[in-house]
Amino acid sequence: MNETNKDILLVEDNPDDVTLTLRAFKRSHLMNPIAVARDGVEALDYLFARGEYSHRVGVPMPTLIILDLKLPKLDGLGVLKAIRADPRTQLLPVVILTSSKEEQDLISGYSLGANSYVRKPVDFVEFLEAVKVLGIYWLALNQLPARGAIE
Repeated sequence: MNETNKDILLVEDNPDDVTLTLRAFKRSHLMNPIAVARDGVEALDYLFARGEYSHRVGVPMPTLIILDLKLPKLDGLGVLKAIRADPRTQLLPVVILTSSKEEQDLISGYSLGANSYVRKPVDFVEFLEAVKVLGIYWLALNQLPARGAIE
């Protein structure tokens, strides 16, 4: 399955989880380009073409944002709130992928407009399967509005 026109923004500060997620996508034959932001501020700079990402002006938004909650500078809920507050990004699919087991994080994520909330499995094989299913659903099966409608 090669959906290379569908970019992903992975917002994750843990290098091990970044590596695992990238490996899981590769093993699942999901070859979508994946940009990695390591904190909440970097994620918003990437999306809104600010700072070191100012060269992205006019570049299409990612098709999917995979968002951790526990991030430096600005946490995932703050990122989600900013995404939903801007007309350019308010319809982008955001999947929270986190190790948080806090019920309040789950409630807050959905209240702020997350499309999905997935707890990171501790087991490597289960993690691979979770990322594979997530990728297949959001990148191959899910229908999005036309690009112009979400930018």
